[in-house]
Amino acid sequence: MLFYLLFQQIYPRTGLSVLNVTRYITFRTAAASLSALAISLTLGPWMITKLREFQIGQVIRQEGPQSHRPKAGTPTMGGLLILTAALVPTVLWADLTNVYVWIAVLTTAGFGVIGFADDYLKIVGRSHHGLSPRGKIAYQVLISAVVGVLLLILAHQGLYNTRLVFPFFKRLVPDLGWWYLVFAIFVLTAESNAVNLTDGLDGLAISIFAIAAAAYTALAYVTGHRVFAEYLLLVRFPLAAELTVFCGALVGSSLGFLWYNSYPAEIFMGDVGSLALGAALGTVAILIKQELLLVIVGGVFVLEALSVVIQVTYFRLTGGQRVFRMAPLHHHFELMGWSEPKVITRFVILAIIFALFSLATLKLR
Repeated sequence: MLFYLLFQQIYPRTGLSVLNVTRYITFRTAAASLSALAISLTLGPWMITKLREFQIGQVIRQEGPQSHRPKAGTPTMGGLLILTAALVPTVLWADLTNVYVWIAVLTTAGFGVIGFADDYLKIVGRSHHGLSPRGKIAYQVLISAVVGVLLLILAHQGLYNTRLVFPFFKRLVPDLGWWYLVFAIFVLTAESNAVNLTDGLDGLAISIFAIAAAAYTALAYVTGHRVFAEYLLLVRFPLAAELTVFCGALVGSSLGFLWYNSYPAEIFMGDVGSLALGAALGTVAILIKQELLLVIVGGVFVLEALSVVIQVTYFRLTGGQRVFRMAPLHHHFELMGWSEPKVITRFVILAIIFALFSLATLKLR
């Protein structure tokens, strides 16, 4: 919106050279990030107060760690703050004629609606049970399927392709064709739920997400840059460069939310935040053709999700035995005696290592 107003309307009429800077993605990404940060920091106290007034507090699972009981009643659904701070600057600073931007924005909002419904049912029922697991997955699959169909349509128009790029074997680019629809559904639902499972400690999920989003900010930029994409042997999509603005807004909103979500948390993001953020990351990965690199960039999310899969599978196969003391993985380390801040700090360090390693693979063949 501001991009259209400043660069396409005011600049041609006035000739003010200072407005020419708005054409550059780097400037608009920085502007979106700072705008998102400002919105988060400004609206944070107001939202925390309102959530308390409406008694929208966190419901703690009975089977969870005993140390989490004092967190009961902490304002939740803070994901509304994250989404507002991320999507508003995107609309303000991104080129709204870009279809990739709208796919990312609407997919993120769609998963946010699912999370909102889940949180709302938990609060009304005063229970940690919201939407049924099958119902939640069904809605996620539905939105993901719509995204997959849109991508197939874009591929038919020559604006996208259904090939996969392998991080360590860049010459290996198989075309999935119609099977890409199934693949897109898996990526979006898996990443969305992986972030949701990681959201169990103060500031943990949002910190790791901010690191992953920062990595994808760089990836989105180089994917749309002719010289960088050619040098790094990436699939170049000029339209994908505009997603850099979206990713920058995600980073800014995450940092702003972390200000209030850091230990001890004043507000939790809830499913409205975790499901939406996971979908945002998965959507960007798909659109810039770095889907498989998501396993490395979001390595901590993958480990958290795998710990749950392993725990549940082993429990059922052995009739009640466990691999971990508790899943997801962060609870296992809590029960080993690590303090919550120590678990968070070490997982964040691990997330940084994963992100740096993912960027280091760009030139590997």
